[in-house]
Amino acid sequence: MAGNREFLNRRLHSLLGVVPIGIFLIVHLVVNHFATGGEESFNNAVGFMESLPFLIFVEIIVIYLPLLFHAIYGLYIAFTAKNNTSRLGYFRNWMFLFQRISGVIVLIFLAWHVYETRIQAALGNATLDFSLMENVFSNPWMIAFYIIGLIATTFHFSNGLWSFCVSWGITQSPRSQQITSYVVLVIFVVLSIIGIRAIFAFV
Repeated sequence: MAGNREFLNRRLHSLLGVVPIGIFLIVHLVVNHFATGGEESFNNAVGFMESLPFLIFVEIIVIYLPLLFHAIYGLYIAFTAKNNTSRLGYFRNWMFLFQRISGVIVLIFLAWHVYETRIQAALGNATLDFSLMENVFSNPWMIAFYIIGLIATTFHFSNGLWSFCVSWGITQSPRSQQITSYVVLVIFVVLSIIGIRAIFAFV
């Protein structure tokens, strides 16, 4: 029973990392990228997202609860996993290690990002608009922090997508797994560029 429960938890953890969390990540980065078109462009994009009906319920069910489970169970995996990079050092073993490290970084980054944006807006201390992010990035240290957090996030999603394809039986042969490695590398680079362009659009 314990083995079956862990198997199901790992499958759910993997699934939630792609759907819906991965989809939300892509949408979030695309919305942020509207900042490259200027303040009005970004504010219009955010305004559209904020005007969606039943937004708070959608966020709780589709984003926050899945993210909470993924984060908590991910920490369990990170601190109980047996890494063997020192003994074998194969590429995928290193990716396994970096996946766990990046997950911890992403959790710290997301906690701060949500506090600085969503929570401050809910408390009435800020408005979710271009000026808020412009003020955040007026500090060079915050630019560096967000870039690190962004890279960790896009890596964690992209590498997790590779693991998802393997664990769900989508890529079973070595050839298909190799091709998927190239595909997720492209996804990592593209999403990182989109995110970094958005960050510097606020500077």
